Amino acid sequence: MTYSFDSLTIDLPDEEATLAAGHALAQCLQAGMTVYLQGDLGAGKTTLSRGLLRGLGHQGRVKSPTYTLVEPYSLAKAEVYHFDLYRFADPDEWFEAGFDEYFHPQSLVLIEWPDKAAGLTPPPDLTLSLAVQNTGRVLQLFSHTDTGRTCLNTLSI
Repeated sequence: MTYSFDSLTIDLPDEEATLAAGHALAQCLQAGMTVYLQGDLGAGKTTLSRGLLRGLGHQGRVKSPTYTLVEPYSLAKAEVYHFDLYRFADPDEWFEAGFDEYFHPQSLVLIEWPDKAAGLTPPPDLTLSLAVQNTGRVLQLFSHTDTGRTCLNTLSI
């Protein structure tokens, strides 16, 4: 029997589970993908990203790109760019900063607060939506492309 997922919901009871989910997700991501990270402040987007980056082989510190807007990581699987657009005041900042140049076949792009760029970012392959639930989090994953769907279908959490 074969299952095909366009969406998936995962309960994350604590930070360890969020890091583990990111690590597992890293195994199905590939260069050329764009991933949106959505959720309120404190929902766990950066924690999930930390697990994901560690799953891709990053050994160092993972900083939130809140003030730098983007943190680059040169990894074996891809050039990873982690954006946080929360501080964007005007969507035109996207082009003024030259961020459109970060999207190429060798890059894997993670974007927190993509709505702040008002549709100027490339469409996502996956959207990862986090929400606080009781003392933990709920992660909802949505695929938007065949590549995203393949990722969800090979995900092992």
